[in-house]
Amino acid sequence: MLLLRCPLLLLLLPLSSRSQKLPTRDEELFQMQIRDKAFFHDSSVIPDGAEISSYLFRDTPKRYFFVVEEDNTPLAVTVTPCDAPLEWKLSVQELPEEASGEGSGEPEPLEQQKQQITNEEGTELFSYKGNDVEYFVSSSSPSGLYQLDLLSTEKDTHFKVYATTTPESDQPYPELPYDPRIDVTSLGRTTVTLAWKPSPTASLLKQPIQYCIVINKEHNFKSLCAVEAKLSSDDAFMMAPKPGLDFSPFDFAHFGFPSDNNSGKERGFLKSSKFGRQTSLKPRVDLHKVCIGNKNIFTVSELKPDTQYYFDMFAVNTNTNMSTAYVGTFARTKEEAKQKTVELKDGKVTDVFIKRKGAKFLRFAPVSSHQKVTFSVHSCLDAIQIQVRRDGKLLLSQNVEGVRQFQLRGKAKAKYLIRLKGSKKGASVLKILATTRPNKQSFPSLPEDTRIKAFDKLRTCSSVTVAWLGTQERNKFCIYKREVDDNYNEEQKKREQNQCLGPDTRKKSEKVICKYFHSQNIQKAVTTETVRGLQPGKSYLLDVYVIGHGGQSVKYQSKLVKTRKFC
Repeated sequence: MLLLRCPLLLLLLPLSSRSQKLPTRDEELFQMQIRDKAFFHDSSVIPDGAEISSYLFRDTPKRYFFVVEEDNTPLAVTVTPCDAPLEWKLSVQELPEEASGEGSGEPEPLEQQKQQITNEEGTELFSYKGNDVEYFVSSSSPSGLYQLDLLSTEKDTHFKVYATTTPESDQPYPELPYDPRIDVTSLGRTTVTLAWKPSPTASLLKQPIQYCIVINKEHNFKSLCAVEAKLSSDDAFMMAPKPGLDFSPFDFAHFGFPSDNNSGKERGFLKSSKFGRQTSLKPRVDLHKVCIGNKNIFTVSELKPDTQYYFDMFAVNTNTNMSTAYVGTFARTKEEAKQKTVELKDGKVTDVFIKRKGAKFLRFAPVSSHQKVTFSVHSCLDAIQIQVRRDGKLLLSQNVEGVRQFQLRGKAKAKYLIRLKGSKKGASVLKILATTRPNKQSFPSLPEDTRIKAFDKLRTCSSVTVAWLGTQERNKFCIYKREVDDNYNEEQKKREQNQCLGPDTRKKSEKVICKYFHSQNIQKAVTTETVRGLQPGKSYLLDVYVIGHGGQSVKYQSKLVKTRKFC
């Protein structure tokens, strides 16, 4: 592409404008200029066949120029607003004779050339107001000086402009299929599957195309430029310094606008300027962009149930880094399956099973007035979470491992909703009791440490001696033994750590002894027991159960022991 020759450049310089002529395009010069993107950045030159990015301050118009030297020239101009609607107008006026390339004499005086241009208003060819990607296309345009005027009345914004005199051969924007809609082929509680027809630019012209999906909860986007603007911090967007010795109008590439040197790469979240400042651009949590290559089906996962999402698809030509938007769509994910609420009876233990990452809801509605309500929870496996609401108000939110008891203030005619959330590791099993009787306690109290200690020095070929902690409350303790293989390991032992399985699940032959034990001095609440009648060199799994007054039992942590082989 060639710039206007010297007389016309002198003509436009007093207007703080530069222009180039179209369509006579010197390919070698064109490629050199395209490589040096700073040449066009923030200038008034529109290059032939290359997209430029620039900015607008609010209520401050901007004008671009280019020259078409020959009549009947094809012309296409595309304007892409980013994060604000634009008003733009394309007009043309005749060139002075000398500037048209027809004359051969001396150039006219500068003042006379300037007056010839500025005194003519020009013919308006096209105008538009809005935030759509809009085009002006003509198969036969007259020669002349073309002016593109742009204005943003809402806020400071940036935009993109593309102009070409060879629209048939350039085709930098990916072409859309005959049906450019995005189809929702599958809908779940947390997933949405999308499908779309491939761009003919990829399927027919075999150009490298990748598809980028944008997901958000607010609205559809009309351009990838608008998405990138939304992903950037609005406040950091226009942090330009005041003009001064260090300032050049071409430096705005450093102030939040996408640098053309990074074409085809993801926008980073940290931009640095030549002035030594850094601007942190934080992504919006409700807007996500993912590029998936050339696939034309994709499942979006990890969505929230019963939530409306907007989906946009952009075909991106990876050679030019220019994109075209499909027709966006929206969908609402399915609701969470309504769970049956289990009714709790006062003073009765209820068994609860929860799937991995699942939840269960229970309801407790005391029939009589009460001053306090007690919830006792026994988590049999991993820790679970309990939430208690009274008439909609959150009273309790705790993680529970082992046995825990919570006492809450009561209220006449109150209704309690209990939400139990399971473990991420696997399914959860637990027991829960709700009561308005303060002395009703089904689960036995436990010490903080529920391990069983084995004394190695007291180990013989036929016996082992173990000890465990008790509490100040008098409870019944039963110890059981089971012979296991020598290759029995900690992983197998962990799988059997269901604390809710009581002595009633054990064989009578495995029972060693049951005894009552407690101590008012918690420091001395320790008991020992020698397990006899064992075989030399064998491994045994020992379990201690504590049984409360209500008959509910809790199992201590199992202990793997081994008798001596030789004595």
